[in-house]
Amino acid sequence: MTEKTAEKPADRAKPAPRRRKAKAEAPAPRSRLRVVLRWLGRGLGAVAALYGFLILLFSFVPPPINLYQMSEAWRLGGIEKDWVAWEDIAPVMGRSAVAAEDANFCNHWGFDMAAIREAIEQGSNRGASTISQQVVKNVFLWQGRSWVRKAMEAVLTPMVELVWSKQRILEVYLNVAEFGEGVFGVQAAAQHYFKVDAKDLTAVQAARLAAVLPNPKEWSASKPSSYVRSRARTHMSGAETIAADGRSACFED
Repeated sequence: MTEKTAEKPADRAKPAPRRRKAKAEAPAPRSRLRVVLRWLGRGLGAVAALYGFLILLFSFVPPPINLYQMSEAWRLGGIEKDWVAWEDIAPVMGRSAVAAEDANFCNHWGFDMAAIREAIEQGSNRGASTISQQVVKNVFLWQGRSWVRKAMEAVLTPMVELVWSKQRILEVYLNVAEFGEGVFGVQAAAQHYFKVDAKDLTAVQAARLAAVLPNPKEWSASKPSSYVRSRARTHMSGAETIAADGRSACFED
């Protein structure tokens, strides 16, 4: 008979010890903060790159419809809007707008510090916003008085002043400004109020258009109140003054 050798327990193969799975350690608070800051930086960089691209693009391409115009088109069922080049705008219109909204347009880099100081002393921000700031608000941002918008406006305005010429800033301003309810741009305004093209505006007509800029929904350039007529006379005189003292040289050929 064949003898079977009893297998000793020691001779049996021992099972491999199980490896304990390392528990995933939760990221440290500082690590999480770095991740958040990294993504925040990337987001801000992307926004800055987008605005930089748009500023370069709109230095020679007419800006399309903006947020405010879109909201008014939705509310009213449509708007009047027609872009015209600087050469097709009567020179007196540019001078009238500058005299009405920003007499020191040629002498500042986007912010009229003297007007800002005067507004602060009077406890009001009326008259402190330059044409450059209004262009930035109208083209790139939204309406309202939030601190976020004001901060973005403060950052973008010097960039626009750096890249665009003064003539380009004024050209865009006159093409996007609201001159009446649902009436945007000087060409649409000239047709709406006087049935003429922007290049054919007279000094009186240009002054009246400039006079309604602060309150275009309530004031009319073709049927002006006595107050609007008074404002228009002031702007006519102002346009002549800035032409005489050289404050229109930066945007006139």
